[in-house]
Amino acid sequence: MRVTDDAGGRGEATGGLGGVRVERAGAVTTVIMNRPKARNAVNGAAALELFTAFEEFDRDDSAAVAVLWGDNGTFCAGADLKALGTPDANPVHRTGPAPMGPSRMTLSKPVIAAISGHAVAGGLELALWCDLRVVEQDAIMGVFCRRWGVPLIDGGTVRLPRLIGHSRAMDLILTGRSIDAEEALAIGLANRVVPHGQSRQRAEELAAELATLPQQCLRADRRSALTQWGLSEADAMDFEFASMSRVAAESLEGAARFAAGAGRHGARDPR
Repeated sequence: MRVTDDAGGRGEATGGLGGVRVERAGAVTTVIMNRPKARNAVNGAAALELFTAFEEFDRDDSAAVAVLWGDNGTFCAGADLKALGTPDANPVHRTGPAPMGPSRMTLSKPVIAAISGHAVAGGLELALWCDLRVVEQDAIMGVFCRRWGVPLIDGGTVRLPRLIGHSRAMDLILTGRSIDAEEALAIGLANRVVPHGQSRQRAEELAAELATLPQQCLRADRRSALTQWGLSEADAMDFEFASMSRVAAESLEGAARFAAGAGRHGARDPR
């Protein structure tokens, strides 16, 4: 799936059989799920296309931040259960692409979920895989696969407790109940709540803002925050400190700008 910017800074790749397409505006890549008849449920083809889209995003030096969005008014209804037992079934292997596609990938750059409608079951797991979640005020989230005896195998039992705490996660995992945007914000599942129909725009604006920041330092701090979960406190502190040498040049350049008067009193540095 190849994306080329046009003269106006925008580019688009037409989706394949899985309905995934990619659009590009400057340093922001938007990956779009588009299976309206299935409420953007992910089948095998869609899983592989999502995996490929994010693989190419991570490899592209000119791309800084990605947005994951579901077209047609809903984020993602999870895995396409109608595809089970057919050639269109999701991949179910311990290695390679995950059942939902990218959810085992550890990218070097941030991804923002733009959530409208439903982000449930595997769709919730895709949202959890993202670094930030911009959620429309009437969106619904939940572990709906609980109702059908389908387990969370795309990181849901790992990332949800880390994100919102064990007790709150167990409430959602065991009951399969739905939560609205207000509750999602209160428990830390949503980072921003926005009006209906604005999740993509607001997520892309946030992505563009992140793309203006010094990228080496941003990515190093992001990597440290993700890596620390598997380390002791002492080892995590060592890992954090080790990044200083990798971003030293960028840090010195930023310090010089500050010394010259940029960014005083909390003002954004326009660079």
